[in-house]
Amino acid sequence: MAGIIAFVLFAFLMSAISLYGYRRYAKVGRLYDRLGSPVETDSGVLVAESEPRPNFLVRITEQIGEKIPASPQDLSTTRRYLRAAGYRSDRAVRVYYGTKVLLCVVLVVVALLTRDAITSNSMLRIVVVIAAGLAGYFGPGLVLEHMVKARQEKLRLSLPDALDLMVVCVEAGLGLGQAIRSVSEELRLAHKEISEELGLVTLEMRAGKRREEALRNLADRTGEPELRKLVAILIQADRFGTSIAESLRTHSDFMRVRRRQEAEERAAKVGVKLVFPIFFFLLPAMLVVAAGPGLLQVFKQLLPMMRSF
Repeated sequence: MAGIIAFVLFAFLMSAISLYGYRRYAKVGRLYDRLGSPVETDSGVLVAESEPRPNFLVRITEQIGEKIPASPQDLSTTRRYLRAAGYRSDRAVRVYYGTKVLLCVVLVVVALLTRDAITSNSMLRIVVVIAAGLAGYFGPGLVLEHMVKARQEKLRLSLPDALDLMVVCVEAGLGLGQAIRSVSEELRLAHKEISEELGLVTLEMRAGKRREEALRNLADRTGEPELRKLVAILIQADRFGTSIAESLRTHSDFMRVRRRQEAEERAAKVGVKLVFPIFFFLLPAMLVVAAGPGLLQVFKQLLPMMRSF
């Protein structure tokens, strides 16, 4: 049984290393080879030659995800979360559901193979298998929520820089649509997430959507509250004819003040959060060092006296 556990752990470790190496190095190189050289149109937008074909594992996962019954409401919610995490492909929902099923099956098989080594209680063996299945099925959802929050955090941190650059573009004489396009191009390397979102806004307006609708789609797509506030400011400034540059500058200053206040709030909470680590980890060690020698002397002198009585 020990050999089986060692083999399972070794296989899991090798799979994780291989997957990381493939996603970090091999997949990127193959993607660039398939895309080929970028094609620049008359409008200056870079367009790829062809969409890369998914690998074998992704195709299998997608086929499994197609067979899973799901309500339209669940599909809509999952698609919204995937878009907020940055996955806008049509196959993303199917791959997501297929990943949940595959991970559930793999963890259940691993639990069945290792439950005898984990515990000898028959009831706990059943609990281990059920817990492994639940972890495999609901684990991707937790990971997806974490990815959404991480991407929203990046968008929120990059928004003041985008606003400052947008103010410069508007004051230079550009319209709002041209300013959004310029900001998306300039921040392509520094802030990739906000650049992609603003680029999608430009493409939607270029496809014929109204500016207000494209901006509202930006807020709905990302789900970031700060972007919703920015979209509301831009829509109101465009509707009532107020100065867009002044509105953007005021909102940028407000966001920087709020970020500073949030940092001060977190710093003020550090003292409260350190109470439990100090109490459970540092205080016992300090008591042993400070009172240990004295207590040893007390016990050394007190115990013989108690025995004499």
